[in-house]
Amino acid sequence: MEQPEEPKQFENGPAPGILPLSPETLSSEKADRKCVLVIDQELPLGVIANTAAVLALSLGRQHPEIIGPDLPDREGSSHLGITTLPVPILKGTKSSLLALREKLRVCQSDLTVVDVINATSTTRNYDEYAQVLVTTPTSELAYHGIALMGSKKLVNRFTGNLGLLR
Repeated sequence: MEQPEEPKQFENGPAPGILPLSPETLSSEKADRKCVLVIDQELPLGVIANTAAVLALSLGRQHPEIIGPDLPDREGSSHLGITTLPVPILKGTKSSLLALREKLRVCQSDLTVVDVINATSTTRNYDEYAQVLVTTPTSELAYHGIALMGSKKLVNRFTGNLGLLR
């Protein structure tokens, strides 16, 4: 039986273009943070996937520090960093998402809240999406999903009773 090849070693740390893991990357501050996505479980699978992608990308833009460093594989090829926090996807409904979004307004200074409304399915570009947001009464917005990031305690206060979307 052939023995697996040892990973490539580089004299001065990781492969070129790979950031070394640092104490900041592994800090205990991250241990107190939580990130969740709450998505309308009644949406078609493709819309759920798209909503999760949009929420995750937007959250990553707001918190680039949650993305880990690039990593090498066994052969030394580089793989771009991914999130260092778990991101559970929880189930919601059209009405529960509207209620959740209203409750979150009072805590927006303590949480990062990203939301996606149903206009993503009917508009062709960001300007059209913005127009729908600015012209639709808040009480009539239909949310496809909401992402939350903040202290575990606060995120759990709003989402602890929600099950995983499966």
